[in-house]
Amino acid sequence: MMMAFVALFSFAGCANIPKGVVAVSNFDAGKYVGKWYEIARFDFRFERNLSNTTAEYSFNKNGTIRVENRGYDTIKNTWKSAVGKAKLVGKSGEAMLKVSFFGPFYAGYNVIALDSDYQTALVAGDHFTYLWILSRTKTIDEATKQKYLKVAEAYGFETKNLIWVKQDN
Repeated sequence: MMMAFVALFSFAGCANIPKGVVAVSNFDAGKYVGKWYEIARFDFRFERNLSNTTAEYSFNKNGTIRVENRGYDTIKNTWKSAVGKAKLVGKSGEAMLKVSFFGPFYAGYNVIALDSDYQTALVAGDHFTYLWILSRTKTIDEATKQKYLKVAEAYGFETKNLIWVKQDN
């Protein structure tokens, strides 16, 4: 019984992508590293009450990707940060990663839309309850916003639930 639980828990930690959603192909992790501003996200407990949220990606010596998420807690009036690691897990050139901030536990991180210059991205987690719009700048134009909303809606994401992140610092 215990072995079955361990096996089930191990598989639950593998990177996934929501059913019917497709990750970007011809993905170049070298172009993706660097600083990204969170433009919009679905609410979840690790980012609740955060503004000015960013994610910064860089390569570790072992080939994994260092992930540093940072945001300002508007309730506690303090900066919060978390450092984790990510690994590519899809086919070669596929923008499917798994990311961990808590030891051996991984979650899916899937780039599902990306402009050719790697300036804006739409990212999904394991389930339809995780979605982010990211940009290299603190704002995006209305055309880009509408394009990503249409992509997300076509996949079945409830975009009305997005929180538009304040980026004023």
